[in-house]
Parts: sequence; structure tokens; C-alpha cells
Amino acid sequence: FAPTAAVTDEPEDTAARAAALQQMDARVTRLAEELADELTGLNRDLVIAIVRESYAGLVRSAKLTAHMIPLTERFARQRLADLTRDRSAGVPQVLFVCVQNAGRSQLAAAIVNQLADGRVVARSAGSTPASDVHPHVRSLLTEIEGEQEAETAFPKPLTDDAVRAADVVVTMGCGDVCPIIPGVRYEDWAVGDPALASPDGVDAIRHDIEGRVRELLATLTD
Repeated sequence: FAPTAAVTDEPEDTAARAAALQQMDARVTRLAEELADELTGLNRDLVIAIVRESYAGLVRSAKLTAHMIPLTERFARQRLADLTRDRSAGVPQVLFVCVQNAGRSQLAAAIVNQLADGRVVARSAGSTPASDVHPHVRSLLTEIEGEQEAETAFPKPLTDDAVRAADVVVTMGCGDVCPIIPGVRYEDWAVGDPALASPDGVDAIRHDIEGRVRELLATLTD
């Protein structure tokens, strides 16, 4: 089903597009087989299914580019880690959720990872991911995480497994509803949207999120 997920409303006017999708499907299959060979402690069929589902989830919103396979690998590895994570062990994990995962949730996760210095791990996801991170936010990610990390940031679909793996789930005031998992703490932060803000507004949103992050970290690291 992976190539089918990439079909758009564009006219089916070229054999080249069909060939490209077929080639991409072959690359996804190869990636799935390689990860299944590597991750011998997990069920092989499960690994292959997660890889193909990860590709399908990303390609629904992201553009079909040369980077799709590396992005699929990163997303699939994270999903497989979520499936096997024991919330009673390891450092606390925070999941930030907004609709597009292109702005405030990306920024909040980056600030946590910067300030926590490994004592807390943060991730982000979106219920309806955008095709790319908003330029205003990517420039902030460059300041916070460095150019290499910022360039590889991408919107990710929200999964039940990501919620189950988190100790705290923070929605970013944008109406998202997450699965209610016993033992997971939920918060909602009503913060502005950087995509709609002026440069001064973006700076104010960043400081607002940073203040909230510091309060959250105090509850997780004391």
C-alpha cells in the first residue's frame, strides 16, 4: 500500500510517475528487509509492517523526495523503539503534539532537549502533519539545535505508540485530541502559532514556551 499512499489528484499522465512510485516501493521494501535483518529481537513481520506504514504515513503529507527513505528509516526506528519502551525505566520522555507539527510542537521539543541536557527526552508529532517545518521555526531550530539538526527536522504523524511511550503528552492549544493512556500525564499549553506571528511575535512565543518548559522540567527532574 505504500506507493498508493503517494497518489495525488494530479492527472495520471506519465509512465514516469508510475515508474518512480514503483522504484520507491522497491526501496521501502529493501529498507524494511534490512531493518528486519538488523533488529533480530523483534518480530520480522512487525518490523516490515512498521517500515511500510511509516513510509505511507509520511508520504501522505511530505513531498516525494530523495530524502524520503532516510526519513522513513528515522520514523520507523522511533516507532519500533516506542513499541518496546518501558516507561518505568530510563529518562522521562515528553511528547509535544499540535495539528501540523510544523511550528510550536517542534520548537517546544527542541527547547526541552536543549535545556534538559539528556535528563529528559522530548519528541513532537502532529495529527495532520504539514509537508515541511515552517521557515520561522526552522530558523529558531537552527539557533537552538544547530544547522544539521534543524535541516533534518520534519513533521511526523502522531501514533498511539508514541503516546503510550511518553510520560507526559503536551498538546499545544490547537485542539488536538490524543488517545488517553493510563499512566500518561496530559497537559495543554495555550501558546501562539509562530506561523501566524510577526518576528517580534515569534520571539515572544519562543520565550513563552521556554518558560513553560522550565516549569515542566522542574517537575520531571526534581
